[in-house]
Amino acid sequence: MRELLCTPVLASLLLVLAGAGAQAQTVYRIVGPDGKVTFSDRAPDNNAKPAQIAAQGPATTGAALPYELQQIATRFPVTLYTGSDCAPCNSARNLLVGRGIPFAERTITTNEDIDALQRMSGGSGLPFGTIGGQQLAGFSDSEWTQYLNAAGYPKQSQLPPNYRRPPAAPLVAVKAAQPVAADAPANPKPAERPRPTPAVNGPTPSNPAGIRF
Repeated sequence: MRELLCTPVLASLLLVLAGAGAQAQTVYRIVGPDGKVTFSDRAPDNNAKPAQIAAQGPATTGAALPYELQQIATRFPVTLYTGSDCAPCNSARNLLVGRGIPFAERTITTNEDIDALQRMSGGSGLPFGTIGGQQLAGFSDSEWTQYLNAAGYPKQSQLPPNYRRPPAAPLVAVKAAQPVAADAPANPKPAERPRPTPAVNGPTPSNPAGIRF
């Protein structure tokens, strides 16, 4: 995994972070009636049943964050995208955990995850991270530290003792399919037609002469 090195001034970093921080981080996977899969940053209508990427934002599981940290995490939420057997992913995670950064982790394991990541980042390399609207491809300790500092995150953990980091979740969370009624048999048995009443020959109580027309 390649390392990216950049040395912009901190004021420029903060402008980059803030300028795109308000961009929507939620991506929707939409399956059309024809089975075609599309991705959009707009939520589909309520009648659709898309798979939706978990909303990204400040991770606050188990305990409330200190006020200042909560404000920073709200303005510049941190999300880490990881894969299995990825040593640089582990390094990025260890940096965030060791510094006490509240973050959400999204795993890339399926083709749908890869497609969504490519639409979001323009590539499929891991790890991939976002700090507000700033995207970080690959892992460089100095680069990630520089952007975290520019965003205002504390250099030492201020997380409360009972804070619990949210578990990692797939980038594309597919909703469970709704049960459908069993299809009709391929060759349904035809309905039986009522048998006609057999004709009665000869006289009857209502036709004593036995007349036939």
